[in-house]
Amino acid sequence: MNSNAATTLDASRTLSLARHTLEIEAQALNTMSERMNGAFTQVVQRILQLSGRVIVMGMGKSGHVGRKVAATLASTGTPAFFVHPAEAGHGDLGMLTRADLLLALSNSGETDELTAVLPAVKRQGIPLVAMTGGLNSTLARHADWVLDTRVEREACPLNLAPTASTTAQMAMGDALAVALLDARGFAAEDFARSHPGGSLGRKLLTHVRDVMRSGADLPQVEPATGCLALMREMSAKGLGCSAVVDGAGLLQGVFTDGDLRRCVEAGMDLRALLAGDVMHANPRTIGPDALAVDAARMMEEYGITAVLVTDVQRRLQGLVHVRDLMRAKVI
Repeated sequence: MNSNAATTLDASRTLSLARHTLEIEAQALNTMSERMNGAFTQVVQRILQLSGRVIVMGMGKSGHVGRKVAATLASTGTPAFFVHPAEAGHGDLGMLTRADLLLALSNSGETDELTAVLPAVKRQGIPLVAMTGGLNSTLARHADWVLDTRVEREACPLNLAPTASTTAQMAMGDALAVALLDARGFAAEDFARSHPGGSLGRKLLTHVRDVMRSGADLPQVEPATGCLALMREMSAKGLGCSAVVDGAGLLQGVFTDGDLRRCVEAGMDLRALLAGDVMHANPRTIGPDALAVDAARMMEEYGITAVLVTDVQRRLQGLVHVRDLMRAKVI
């Protein structure tokens, strides 16, 4: 190993190797795609019939991929978790039940820690899916189904470090997860329920009613309110606008800081005018059951900082401000 490699880096060779790596891995995926057959659909069908979970096992780099595959399955509607094969041989096999299915990853199919637990798995009658490049291996022979992840060569120049083979495993795991979520009719809302703490969960689970201002916090006046009183209401609520509603609570219009500036620039005598004279009629509104992210899109599209919330009869329900969306981490 050359300790001076960092100071003698050949930039052209580095980029060439990087591109070559991506080309090898892309070709491996294309070739694997062409080989996919009925075994894949049979695995999907069997997993859909499970009353238990998908248990994923793998050692070394295949183990790292296996953890990701299990996490992807679990987050897309297929209960799954990873069990380390070395620990499985020392008691963790007790985590598996007859209602489960074992998905075992090994490029060679001869990983000692993994093959050691296969007889016990088969004795329990647990269905076994092998994700392997060793089609004649011990793992493949024990398996009920084999997902072929063979690669012609690794991207590693020495053809030793797992590179193309782990990419193939990762992609096969993603293909399995996508096929399953589609078969289950898994929707964005379902995904959000599995990710309530993430930004996607907040965007898909937070509704306008959850973040809007209402009641005493809502700036509103009637059309006959004088402009000076209208501006006092706006200042008191600090949202840069006020709704204008009639006696029945039906929305008539809105008046904003921008409208105030335009009135001043036009030389209007605000002391002689009423809210109904200066309001902007038919403002943009949103319903309380809409997603908060839709309110954010509306604000961005129309260049506004607040949206009034009304019911189907146009009765004022609330107001959502860009600060409310930021506080809820929707944006």
